[in-house]
Amino acid sequence: MSSLPVAAVLPDILAALQSASQVLLSAPTGAGKSTWLPLQLLQQGDIRGRILLLEPRRLAARNVAQRLAEILNEQPGETVGYRMRAETCVGPNTRLEVVTEGILTRLIQNDPELSGVGLVILDEFHERSLQADLALALLLDVQQGLRDDLKLLIMSATLDNDRLQALLPDAPTIVSAGRAFPVDQRYQALPTHLRFDEAVAQATAELLRSETGSLLLFLPGVGEIQRVQEQLASRVGSDTLLCPLYGALPLSEQRKAILPAPAGQRKVVLATNIAETSLTIEGIRLVVDSAQERVARFDARSGLTRLITQRVSVASMTQRAGRAGRLEPGICLHLLGKEQAERAAAQSSPEIRHSDLSGLLMELLQWGCQDPAQLSWLDMPPAANLAAARKLLSQLQALEDERLTPFGMKMAALGNDPRLAAMLVRAQGVDEIATAAKLAAILEEPPRAGNSDLSAAFSRDQANWQQRARQLARRLKSNGGEPDSAALAELLASAFADRIARRRGQQGRYQLANGMGATLDADDALNRHEWLVAPLLLQGSQSPDARILLALPLDIEALVARCPQLLQQSDTVEWDDAQGTLKAFRRRQIGQLTLSAQPLAKPSEAELHQAMLNGIRDKGLRVLNWTADAEQLRLRLHCAAKWLPENDWPAVDDASLLDNLEQWLLPQMGGIRSLRDLKALDVTQALQNAMPWSLRQRLDSELPGHYTVPTGSRIAIRYHEDNPPALAVRMQEMFGEATTPTIAQGRVALVLELLSPAQRPLQITRDLSAFWAGAYREVQKEMKGRYPKHVWPDDPANTAPTRRTKKYS
Repeated sequence: MSSLPVAAVLPDILAALQSASQVLLSAPTGAGKSTWLPLQLLQQGDIRGRILLLEPRRLAARNVAQRLAEILNEQPGETVGYRMRAETCVGPNTRLEVVTEGILTRLIQNDPELSGVGLVILDEFHERSLQADLALALLLDVQQGLRDDLKLLIMSATLDNDRLQALLPDAPTIVSAGRAFPVDQRYQALPTHLRFDEAVAQATAELLRSETGSLLLFLPGVGEIQRVQEQLASRVGSDTLLCPLYGALPLSEQRKAILPAPAGQRKVVLATNIAETSLTIEGIRLVVDSAQERVARFDARSGLTRLITQRVSVASMTQRAGRAGRLEPGICLHLLGKEQAERAAAQSSPEIRHSDLSGLLMELLQWGCQDPAQLSWLDMPPAANLAAARKLLSQLQALEDERLTPFGMKMAALGNDPRLAAMLVRAQGVDEIATAAKLAAILEEPPRAGNSDLSAAFSRDQANWQQRARQLARRLKSNGGEPDSAALAELLASAFADRIARRRGQQGRYQLANGMGATLDADDALNRHEWLVAPLLLQGSQSPDARILLALPLDIEALVARCPQLLQQSDTVEWDDAQGTLKAFRRRQIGQLTLSAQPLAKPSEAELHQAMLNGIRDKGLRVLNWTADAEQLRLRLHCAAKWLPENDWPAVDDASLLDNLEQWLLPQMGGIRSLRDLKALDVTQALQNAMPWSLRQRLDSELPGHYTVPTGSRIAIRYHEDNPPALAVRMQEMFGEATTPTIAQGRVALVLELLSPAQRPLQITRDLSAFWAGAYREVQKEMKGRYPKHVWPDDPANTAPTRRTKKYS
């Protein structure tokens, strides 16, 4: 029996897999769940069929497969193999396959029954990647409808057990002990007077001077790794190797970081959170945790993703600290105060809550699921992100009536990002397919830094791009062919038409066809080009404009000649603020970018009216002639909706009126051909005519514009959005009225503003009978002295009202 902690619970795991379809395993870092347990399940688990082991990252997948094969004294591709993007290493005798997330989804889509597979293991599930959540939803659907014999093992160092147990109430939960050695966790806030890279390098160097052993340093991103590495170079001795570790590094550099340091030396591995899980980095005794990570956040409104740097969760800090205690007692230095660490979130936010869901939606539609709610999720995909995904798939002509089109089905079969899939499927002929395949490979793994000109990257022969391009071409059943840079613009426009960009004003600033702004560095050579297509954008955190990471210069007229479908021609009439007139143009446009505009002499009345409605929506309802009567009618309708909700009153808030201009305003616009005419339009009549006759009568009867007081005077009721309706009337005209007048079927009492003969306020009341019986006495005394010629009776509730003095009463 192994000395690894997970060995102690192996019998429980084997028993659980025999009795249950889903099993949860919580096993901290170093327990052996990734690099020992899968082989035991293969040998002792009575699993009928192959085992698929899902690893979230390619680097981890390759290394886990290598480690498992080494335990068997074999090479990868024999009993243990792996599959990942652009690389497959399996053989006819392979029984345990380590696969990355996208590969598992493809396996399920291509063979929904997962024929020949007996167990699927989801490793490091706490990372809650988008693809892992999708894989779990699909696997549960497979178990429910197709394969009740398929086993599922979900394991992680820090499972969110409450959530998983709510989703999988019948799944046994097994908890393994953690690492064999204690880790001394220390906390040290970074000094504020130093730059981040300097402060981190200083703290790391101090720990290296006081302690022995190799060190793993967690940093948020590649930029920080490079800057801290520069700072450390002058602070460590010649016996210390500095080894960066991140996903885009060449395999040889990654291996250097993972393998033990040469004899007589130690190493500092500077890593992103790629090193939190699954990877066994040899010889690590010390960990420095910057307590930061870089995560992607998708903006459904712009369709772009931005990167933000944030504090890691408590679960991530636990994971990082666990790296120090694998072989001997270790030390983990968290670079923040202990109080800050205690206030951190317990778990990282799942990717599904803040990701671009276009790829996930395409997978669901390919699965035959039009409504995501039909599947079981730990977190439902957000509605706003799903709406943005539907919009993009429709633009790519992959979606129609909530179903994949034939073109969309070809896209989905490729398993690529939807935009890249659209570009690949549209490619025709071996040379164009070779071009699209290389272009997709570059956009999947773009160059790290430097030149933003996509044509410069395309001219390079980089091994990983070439390997991936060959794989994509084979998937399209194409062999040979030569990549041709002349086809780049057309291919990119087929997938990124909304990211065609035109230079505007200041140097480095562009506008995209979707209306957004985008920027290049001021000294970027691409600035000399008026037109670009920018497939790779990053939403800035400080600026509303996106940052252009990779773009291709365009000859726009040549592109439009080859792709006429990009062009829309429209006749528009626009509101000219400067001259206060309407002007008509015929425009050639790509999205919101205008290639040319010609004046039109005589636009139709319908075009003029549409321009006016567009102008009203742009400038607001204030451009209309809102008379006092129109304002009061609008307020009466607003109040009617509150006080008489049983009737179907039209909504009259700004947003609703602007949304429905065609229904209530346009019918009144006959004969209106100028802005002067529009200003004269009767808004009151327009609002009234938008209601059926019965509703107008009900409004006039229940919320009248005027109230007839005892003297017979018709006095306007003053309605207000938030306050009760008010009636300003001379007190003498209310003599003979014993109770407060009401409206809205007696539900709302009028506020009476009782005035003196000189129309000055005397009293405000909502209870007239109480006023006559009480406070009126004081008013009577004062008024008799001030207005002796007027009637001030002792019993006003039963006295005839008057508009006159005593002389004429």
